[in-house]
Amino acid sequence: MSILVGVLSQKGGVGKSMVARLLATEYVRIGWNTLIADMDGSQSTSSEWSQRRNQQEIKPSVDVKEFSMVGNVLVLKKDYDIIIFDGAPHSTLVTKEIAENSDLIVLPTGSSLDDLNPQIRLAHELVDSGIDSSKVVFLLSRVGNSEVELNDVIDYINQTGYTLLKGYIPEKTAFRLAIREGRSLTETRYSGLTEKCESVAQSVADKIHELTN
Repeated sequence: MSILVGVLSQKGGVGKSMVARLLATEYVRIGWNTLIADMDGSQSTSSEWSQRRNQQEIKPSVDVKEFSMVGNVLVLKKDYDIIIFDGAPHSTLVTKEIAENSDLIVLPTGSSLDDLNPQIRLAHELVDSGIDSSKVVFLLSRVGNSEVELNDVIDYINQTGYTLLKGYIPEKTAFRLAIREGRSLTETRYSGLTEKCESVAQSVADKIHELTN
């Protein structure tokens, strides 16, 4: 039986696809049969990333498929150890269906209120619709260099009562270049950045283990 993870957002630009690809790559590395379910047919962000990765023959290979319906993903549960939903960048009925079927719901967010407030509203919408709040976690991505701002964001999310995962993904040109080449966040040449992103991926893995065992 597959573990299902929904990486969801109310808006674009919060690092949703970036996080989905990070998680998928790290799970493939430890030998898990892994699928990214790209649910955003209008942009196909993860699918196009996969094409670039395959063209460059980057290993390990990451399986990415496009879907419009959650039910078509669920029938593949027997074929994968983990399925990571890369949701559309807005809240839809499909978003809610992904959340209902996921063991963990990851809401990436940047540091600005323009990112934070829509993601917090999405969390509230999901919980109000019956989703267990313990499955909803926030993950900081595209974080700037200000320690003061980072601490303010951490306090802001903690006040909501939702879980904020340890670690964060900084905003770096090296990440954009890696993604352009079909690489994930742990595949730059900078060991310090790799360690930060491995730590974030481990925080997600720890939460999955907590919820599924």
